[in-house]
Amino acid sequence: MTNATVRPLDRAAALVPGLALATGIAVVATVIGRLLPVVGAPVSGVLIGAVVGTIRRPGALFRPGISTASRTVLQSAVVLLGAQLSLAQVARAGVESLPVMLGTLAVCLLAAWGIGRALGVVGNLRTLIGVGTGICGASAIAAVTPVIGAVSIEVAYAVSTIFLFNVAAVVVFPVVGHALGMSQHAFGLFAGTAVNDTSSVVAAASTYGPGAADFAVVVKLVRTLMIIPVVLVLAWLVGRRTSPGTAPADGVALDGPTVPSPTPARWSPRRVFRLVPWFLIGFVLVAAVNSTGLVPGPAHPVIAAVAAFLITVALSAIGLSTDVAGFRRAGLRPVLLGGSLWIVVSVSSLGLQALTGSI
Repeated sequence: MTNATVRPLDRAAALVPGLALATGIAVVATVIGRLLPVVGAPVSGVLIGAVVGTIRRPGALFRPGISTASRTVLQSAVVLLGAQLSLAQVARAGVESLPVMLGTLAVCLLAAWGIGRALGVVGNLRTLIGVGTGICGASAIAAVTPVIGAVSIEVAYAVSTIFLFNVAAVVVFPVVGHALGMSQHAFGLFAGTAVNDTSSVVAAASTYGPGAADFAVVVKLVRTLMIIPVVLVLAWLVGRRTSPGTAPADGVALDGPTVPSPTPARWSPRRVFRLVPWFLIGFVLVAAVNSTGLVPGPAHPVIAAVAAFLITVALSAIGLSTDVAGFRRAGLRPVLLGGSLWIVVSVSSLGLQALTGSI
């Protein structure tokens, strides 16, 4: 057996312990997620992983697999998320939903930048909380994490912060909807644009009624498409920040040292293409294939389940590598940011519905 054969096998074998540990935690988290859908498997995975890692921090034997799970597995899951979407769903969501959807996203991202800076929340963490609140919770955080190079503690804190307000939305939103006398359609638009995690969207809308649930799911799926432009912009910003001889524009929500230069680097189409993460290209390609109808209907729930499980595996690995002491040092500011964004997005969704006559 040659060295060329042995080395790949050795590398693969080195991944097994960490991948097995993260997968085992993900299985337990998936069971919990089914019993408690409001909590969900991804959040359960990151919390269980953090507890296990706190009780006994994984040694060197587990680190390669944990690292692979938190990166490559996570990126693969993002690719599979594209199979849940088609370009036709954007049209079916209707002209009515798009202004509210895009408006709440813009307001959320601006608020994340402004409020996050005011609270002193570091750039990567406020970026994760902003996209998680504005787009689709753990899935958006999963997509953005490898692009901005966020560390495990930032991901864990962002996911946990978002979880708190997912639970609050499931409890509070139906009460608000009934108090305002919202129709099933209007509440579905409200839940689909103002609740970030899909399971919580379904939980809140189903509590209100089946009509609300049906429309909320469509809006939420279309909203997930916003991962694409947001990740592209972040990839471009990171590229500007890390390119020699360039400096980011003032106010970029990605902290770190830069090398100022009066002469910006030239941006060729090839260079821009290289900024696009491979998993985002895969996401778009899978969504395009799904739009053609080549993905059979019965395969959709299976693919969705696999993607959800892979995200749970990745977040379990992130939990395992979480520095709990650093988590405590982060303090209450990220929670205040998450709560502020939750309120801002909820109010802007209702306000935009009122302006567009949806309520």
